[in-house]
Amino acid sequence: MNDLDALRYPIGKFSPQPSYTAAEQQQLIADIQALPEQVAKAVQHFNADQFNTPYREGGWTVQQLIHHLADSHMHSYIRFKWTLTEDKPTIKAYDEKLWAESSDNQLDPHLSIALLKGLHAKWVALMQGLSQQDLQKSFIHPQSQREISLERMLGLYAWHGKHHLAHIERLKERMKWA
Repeated sequence: MNDLDALRYPIGKFSPQPSYTAAEQQQLIADIQALPEQVAKAVQHFNADQFNTPYREGGWTVQQLIHHLADSHMHSYIRFKWTLTEDKPTIKAYDEKLWAESSDNQLDPHLSIALLKGLHAKWVALMQGLSQQDLQKSFIHPQSQREISLERMLGLYAWHGKHHLAHIERLKERMKWA
């Protein structure tokens, strides 16, 4: 892995397992549940300049990362609900780069942290009630035309949260921020 890849993928790229054991699924749910508090703790002493610092050259700022987490995880929650209530729905894709540049992402990032706390509480409650059969349900992604199972999404979003949290934590280490 080169230096840029190490900055872009501080915990490595997502590598899904073909399937997850029930214990692994519960750990993935626990990882998703823990994320909002972990993000809040990571930025608890940040000032405006720190929030507006990109995690790498050419990358999003910490503020954009936090707003992106809320945007992306809202999409995932909705995709879970569609998949549970419809037969292999085709989900709506979105341009995350354009979303990261939208005017609401100039708001206080603590708003998105608060959103993540409420959203993750609902999402975790939903996921904890899923059966193994539910986790095998899937949706169609319109760009790739691939079927994606909820079990894979569980792994992806546990990774996604850790991925962006690591961006923030590595930036703090490099900048020697407390």
